[in-house]
Amino acid sequence: MPAVGPIKRRDLIKRLKQLGFSDPRSGGSHEYIKRGRYRATRPNPHEGEISQALHLRILRQAGGSREEWEAL
Repeated sequence: MPAVGPIKRRDLIKRLKQLGFSDPRSGGSHEYIKRGRYRATRPNPHEGEISQALHLRILRQAGGSREEWEAL
């Protein structure tokens, strides 16, 4: 049960795919992933972890809930 908190980019993408998101696609300066009508911006690679605030923002863009995330 992953908590909504700081997370590595690779783990975030892996978990979003488990929720049914497509493979990443190009979209300007950032890649994005889709699930139905929802589109979430995928963060660019950087050193360290993605902060909890950015993690929650991506989940909101994706139309996902904290409960759905923690149920993985």
